[in-house]
Amino acid sequence: MTHHAFPEDQAQAVYRAIHERRDMRHFAGGQVDPEVLRRLLDAAHHAPSVGFMQPWRFIRIRGEGLRQQLHRVVEHERVLTARALGEREDEFMCLKVQGLLDAAELLAVTLADGREKHVFGRRTLPHMDLASASCAIQNLWLAARAEGLGMGWVSLFDPVEVSVLLGLPEGAEPIALLCLGPVHDFYEQPMLQRERWAQRAPLASLVFDEGWGRPSDLFDSPSTETP
Repeated sequence: MTHHAFPEDQAQAVYRAIHERRDMRHFAGGQVDPEVLRRLLDAAHHAPSVGFMQPWRFIRIRGEGLRQQLHRVVEHERVLTARALGEREDEFMCLKVQGLLDAAELLAVTLADGREKHVFGRRTLPHMDLASASCAIQNLWLAARAEGLGMGWVSLFDPVEVSVLLGLPEGAEPIALLCLGPVHDFYEQPMLQRERWAQRAPLASLVFDEGWGRPSDLFDSPSTETP
């Protein structure tokens, strides 16, 4: 530990937020205090971004009519995704996306127009705009958990349809619909893991030394670590 480290209780609070963050699908209605929402958005805005481009834009969806329209777009894509899954179609259809209607707040996150002007860090990796905006979403997510609020990231939508509904300028691109607000309880484990859709991979199987596929000596062996 260096002298730059947070005090132990503060450091543990950061790790707690990381480990207890959940992609929430069930919300309890209610409201998010405007001051809290400003804090959450400020946390998002302090995310790192390649070339300091700050590509994120947030649109607060307040009208019930627009929520309903976005929900219909998501439901349509949910059906198409289920069909594409083949034998897991029925299983997938059991996973509802009601947060768009039930959550206290709905935020659309978009990539800004004019991103092609930012070359620093993107000449060979143009998708770093998306990576940067994802960092902002993660900041918001962790801050929301620390505030006792749930958040869910919805990506089941046709970006063209959402762009039209939100009146996005040419070049802007929607990447997330964020459901945010009070929840009855946080899931003890990720919902998709609880529903046996997938399991968290052992960390040791994902960390290599010196090159691809070479197990890291940080771990005894990939098989000894539990998810």
